[in-house]
Amino acid sequence: MNWILIIIAGLFEVAFAACLGKAKETTEIETTYWYIGFLACLTMSMLLLIKATEELPIGTAYAIWTGIGAVGTVLVGIFIFKEPATFWRLFFISTLIISIVGLKVVSH
Repeated sequence: MNWILIIIAGLFEVAFAACLGKAKETTEIETTYWYIGFLACLTMSMLLLIKATEELPIGTAYAIWTGIGAVGTVLVGIFIFKEPATFWRLFFISTLIISIVGLKVVSH
C-alpha cells in the first residue's frame, strides 16, 4: 500500500509542477485558480509522502517520489508545454526511470 501512496504522491508532484506552468500562461482570475490547484496538489503530495514514510525508508521513498515527479514533469513539459524532446534529454530521463525501478527492486 505504501508503494501505491508514493506513486500517487509523485503524480501529485507532477500535477503541482504543471499547475505552475499553466499559471505562467494565464492572466487574472485564471492564474489564481492554477495557484489554488498548485497548493492543493502540493498539500496532497506532501501528506501522501508523509504517510508512506511511516513504513518505507525515507531515502528510498524520497528518491522515488522525486524521481516520479522529475520524469512526469519532463513528460508534461514535452507533451503539454511543447518543450524539446532531444535525444539526450530522453536518454537521461530513461536512466532516471531505470534508477527508480532499481530502487524499488532492491528495497525491503
